Amino acid sequence: MGYRELAAAARGHMGPVCKACPTCNGRACGGGVPGPGAKGSGTVAIRNFEAWERWRLVMDTLYASDGSDPDPSCDFLGRRLSLPLMVAPLGDVHRHYGDELDDLDYNGMVLRAAKAEGTVAWTGDGLRPEVHERACGLIAGLGGAGIPTIKPWSMGAVLKKLEPALAAHPAAVAMDVDGAGLPFLRGQQPPAGPKDVAQLRELADACHGAGVPFVAKGILGPRGALKAGVDAIVVSNHGGRVLDGVPATAEMLPSVVDVVGGELCVLVDGGIRSGVDLFRALALGADAALVCRPVAVAAFGGGEEGVRAYLAQLRAELVDAMAMCGARGVAEVTRDMLLEA
Repeated sequence: MGYRELAAAARGHMGPVCKACPTCNGRACGGGVPGPGAKGSGTVAIRNFEAWERWRLVMDTLYASDGSDPDPSCDFLGRRLSLPLMVAPLGDVHRHYGDELDDLDYNGMVLRAAKAEGTVAWTGDGLRPEVHERACGLIAGLGGAGIPTIKPWSMGAVLKKLEPALAAHPAAVAMDVDGAGLPFLRGQQPPAGPKDVAQLRELADACHGAGVPFVAKGILGPRGALKAGVDAIVVSNHGGRVLDGVPATAEMLPSVVDVVGGELCVLVDGGIRSGVDLFRALALGADAALVCRPVAVAAFGGGEEGVRAYLAQLRAELVDAMAMCGARGVAEVTRDMLLEA
C-alpha cells in the first residue's frame, strides 16, 4: 500500500481532529490541539510543509553509472541506517489521535517497523511513567534499535528516566528541549521547563559514561546550535506545536548547517512528507531527517506493515531523486542540486 491508500484506510479512525488527509500538509487540522494541529493560528505546520516545496530539484543524468541504484544508506552516530530517515517521537497518542492506539501499542509498532526497514524510531515520553519504561524495554529487546526521547522535566526526574534508557543500550538518547513549551506539560508533576547549557552537558556526560550519544531535539537557529554541546541536534519547531509564528525548519536548516555542520550531526524534521523532501533536506546539509505525522497515519491505516510500507515508499522516492540528480550516495547530494523558487 502507498501512503494515499494508508490514509484512506485510516480515515475516520484517528479522532475528531486528524482527517488522515491524502497529503499531510497541516491545513485540515489547523490549530487543532489536542490533535495533530499546530499551536495558535495553526500556520507553522503548514509553513513547514510549504517551505520544502520552494526548493526545486536540478536534474543531471550525465554521470558514470554501472546501472545499479544509488545507495541511500548512511551512518548515524556509529549505526548504519538503510536510509537517512528515522521515525520521530510521538507522545500521548490517545490524546491526539483517539483511542484505537495508545502509546504502548504505537511505540512497539513503529520500533519494530523501523528496525525491519533498516532504520530506527524515536519513542515519545509522557505523563505516564510506564510509557517511557516500556519503550526502553522494547528498544533493549531490539538490540538497541531505537532512541528514547525524554521531556525536559526537572533534572531529578530526567536523571531517573535516564536509568532505563541507558540500560537499553540504545542508538542514542534524546531530549526534545522545545517540549518546554507544550501546554499540557505546564503545571504537571514533575515540572518541565527550559534547560541551560550546563544541564544539557550534565546529561550528555551521563550518556557518554554509558557509551551512548546524546541528542538535543528542538534547536531552531544557529544561536541554539552553537550552545547545545551535544552529539547531534534536530532542527525542529516541534511541528509548530510549542510556539506560533516561528520560521519553518527548511528556512533555518542552511544557517544551522553553516555554523555547526561537520562538527556535530545535524538532523531536521517538520513537514517532510516524501523522498523528494528528504532529498531537499540532505541537499541543504542535513545528515538525516525525521518524520512523524504521516507515520501515525500509516500506523492507524495499516499497522506495523503500514509503517513499513510508508518507509519503503520514502526510500524508493529518495533513490529515484538521487538517480535523476546524479548522486550515487547520500554524501553526493549537495546544495547545488537545488534551485530556490
